[in-house]
Amino acid sequence: MAGQPDLERADLMTMLAELSGRPAGEVPERIGSMELAWLVHLVEQRYDRRLDLTDDQLAGIRTVDDALAVFRTSLTVAADG
Repeated sequence: MAGQPDLERADLMTMLAELSGRPAGEVPERIGSMELAWLVHLVEQRYDRRLDLTDDQLAGIRTVDDALAVFRTSLTVAADG
């Protein structure tokens, strides 16, 4: 199925809230390596595909918005190719 995946910022915030035990509204924008690993794991499970992220992509993810952009790109490429 081609096109934009249905992954939204709110989805990532909810996933991070599960990890931290905080309400989604209290999750910080900046994410560390543990939070990033958690998000990659959950996104891979949700979409039943492996995210083949490069070292540069991973290094560029510092915020929830960064993660959303990279994940959407990766999911779109995987769905198209």
